[in-house]
Amino acid sequence: MNNKIKKILIANRGEIAVRIIRACRDLGIDAVAVYSDCDKTAYHVRLADEAYHIGPSPSSESYLVHDKIIAAAKRSGADAIHPGYGFLAENAVFAQRCADEGIIFIGPTPQTITLLGDKLQARTAALEADLPVVPGETLDGDDLKAALVKADGVGFPVLIKAAAGGGGKGMRVVHKPEDFEEALERASSEATSAFGDGRVYIEKYLDRPRHIEIQILCDRQGDAIHLNERECSIQRRHQKVIEESPSPVMTPELRHEMGEAAISIAKKTGYVGAGTVEFMVAQDLSFYFLEVNTRLQVEHPVTEMVTGVDLVKEQIAVAEGLPLRYRQEDIKLDGHAIECRIYAEDPQQGFTPSTGTLKNYRLPAGPGVRVDSGVVIYNEIPIFYDPMIAKLVVWGSDRTEAINRTRRALQEYRVAGLKTTIGFHLAVLDNARFIAGDLSTSFLPEEFPDNNYSFLTDDIRRCAAIAAALDKFAHERKIALSSRSPGKTEVSGWAVHHRRESLRWFGGSR
Repeated sequence: MNNKIKKILIANRGEIAVRIIRACRDLGIDAVAVYSDCDKTAYHVRLADEAYHIGPSPSSESYLVHDKIIAAAKRSGADAIHPGYGFLAENAVFAQRCADEGIIFIGPTPQTITLLGDKLQARTAALEADLPVVPGETLDGDDLKAALVKADGVGFPVLIKAAAGGGGKGMRVVHKPEDFEEALERASSEATSAFGDGRVYIEKYLDRPRHIEIQILCDRQGDAIHLNERECSIQRRHQKVIEESPSPVMTPELRHEMGEAAISIAKKTGYVGAGTVEFMVAQDLSFYFLEVNTRLQVEHPVTEMVTGVDLVKEQIAVAEGLPLRYRQEDIKLDGHAIECRIYAEDPQQGFTPSTGTLKNYRLPAGPGVRVDSGVVIYNEIPIFYDPMIAKLVVWGSDRTEAINRTRRALQEYRVAGLKTTIGFHLAVLDNARFIAGDLSTSFLPEEFPDNNYSFLTDDIRRCAAIAAALDKFAHERKIALSSRSPGKTEVSGWAVHHRRESLRWFGGSR
């Protein structure tokens, strides 16, 4: 297959849809957007060459409906569909539907998505590819007593994990045997609700591991490369919030070993396109296979910043049937990059989603700063989707410069109309352990436990104090003025000066 793709439908929304549209523009490819009711004025819709309405605001009635996406692709004459991440990105049924309809699915084959989307099958594939895996046991049909025996065999603490899906759903850490039954029931119930599949399995829970992933690129000719690693240990409830590349703990030898392991499972499973092989790295730097994400990752920009490789363009080239344009020796590391996910969430209310209208939205800029944003000023942030509004990605010549630039960029951000996690990110970057690179998946629970508002930085505290003082002054002044005799209005000297200056500059009678 060597047909040139001329038009791509992006089956997604928000910042990732904008990111793909920009790649299409760079390549001279027409970009087609789809939108739900609440997204009719969204930024990705404005940027696209064409846009098609696909239904009501809930994703279950719009972005997740195969028939509506395929109908929009056919109506627009799109050659291919790019699913972005989330929604239909790892849906093997949808990928097969695209193939049946003669539309190129920009991603792995349906067979590979099916294989690697099931964590138990992926674990088996990893073992066949000679990858180290965390000690564990399947719980297929086991009763509670048999499951508890297996858990004892693995050794507490254990981690109960859903066999399907991801994103931290259907996952429970169990430290004591007496807590196992309740955790097992909750994990299975959550997995059933989230993925329609209640199967779970158990793994040995590693003490304070790092979460490190390897980016891979594979073509249809059987060649594969890796683009080094990303450190993804800063997580809230198994959801990544800050990523960076390279990892502060990485050595050339470990990078080579993990890269070769990632390529091994990719070739074993016939992988095509961009993907991510995820590992847990213990404190002694031994590493264990975790899973494969068969899509573009949210954190892909940090890899782009330090390698110079545009991963979306490479996805499209592979989908066209072209061989990889890079060999392993072409992939170099240049500097350091950090990504902060800017969520519309209120950290002081347990990181609950914050909805509203962006009354002010000023993005940071300057050397080394990139913002992948899916919104513009006066956009409404709906309740129906993931609350991430942008990704701040910052490059520096080394990790220290990257941290300093990220801190500066976060301070330049201006968002009004809703709560965001900008202040939280500033606090993490000011944390001594983060600066030292002492990271693990336990970092946030240890340093910033939920309902602990100590994450507010000194700058934010000062601003809050000033705002409170001004509000109090305004309130007291209003009371004082209301008690004055009618007809007497106090006019400040500043107001008189401002009026005179306005007249001088813009004209009018004095």
